[in-house]
Amino acid sequence: NGFRELELIEENTFDLVLLDVMMPEMNGYEGCRIIKKDSFCDDLPVIFITAKTDEESLIEAFDAGAQDYVTKPFNSAELMARIRTHLKLKAFEDSQQIVIDNAMAELKILNQEIIETQKEVIFTMGSIGETRSKETGLHVKRVAEYSRLLARLSGLEEYEADLIAMASPMHDIGKVGIPDSILNKKGKLDADEFEIMKTHVTIGYEMLKHSDRPILKTAATIALEHHEKWDGSGYPKGLKGDKIHIYGRITALADVFDALGSDRCYKKAWLDEDIFALLKEQSGKHFDPSLIDMFFSNLEDFFSVRTQYRDESSDT
Repeated sequence: NGFRELELIEENTFDLVLLDVMMPEMNGYEGCRIIKKDSFCDDLPVIFITAKTDEESLIEAFDAGAQDYVTKPFNSAELMARIRTHLKLKAFEDSQQIVIDNAMAELKILNQEIIETQKEVIFTMGSIGETRSKETGLHVKRVAEYSRLLARLSGLEEYEADLIAMASPMHDIGKVGIPDSILNKKGKLDADEFEIMKTHVTIGYEMLKHSDRPILKTAATIALEHHEKWDGSGYPKGLKGDKIHIYGRITALADVFDALGSDRCYKKAWLDEDIFALLKEQSGKHFDPSLIDMFFSNLEDFFSVRTQYRDESSDT
């Protein structure tokens, strides 16, 4: 009985199944297909023993997932020899699967180590740009976590949100190519100085664009587009609206929110109410209005990040 066959397999552990084709209620082909669909016994060897000798029955048996096909009347010694062969094959496959599983586990650990190393290198390089402009390395940590929050709130998958968080510390890496006299000037930049400052986005992009690694490709996009503005008045390309990559739009908001709330060589940190007023006023101008809405709907989460990565010298 085909149903009884499945009950037995569900209740017990077997090394091999000998299965008839012609059975009441459910034939052997159907039973075999159900066995092979079950992830816990899809590798269970099945040998059909049947009086059906036509070629179509043989083909259907193997299509159903059988490993062998023995016709009645059968020779007991031959059947036992086939059983031993398939048990040896199964034992060998199981041993090889253990080797593969162990290798995959080691590869997964190695891959994670590579990712962690990439993250450390990216964070360190990102911090170099901030250090040159006398900004704390915690700025890039906060921008990373703000970016992760915004990415998840905007509906991006966790993998992509993590990618943005890992890549965003590189948003200002191009500052390594900006002279100290401009980078650390106390006061407003003049028109010529500002044109030089704006080149940090293309410098950063040129540094990163050659890699095929997802993290660095994401970082290149962020470096190039995090100063574009929703209304098209940003730089370097004057992109407008959703023509700006979502990575750039997210990092732009995360960067400005943190920069305004932090002391810089050219300014003191703003009060929260002043920051919020500017963000609301710049919704649809500088910033993607949907991201602004998400930001204000989840302020507690952003405050939590700011508290976790507070600058030691900060009182806010």
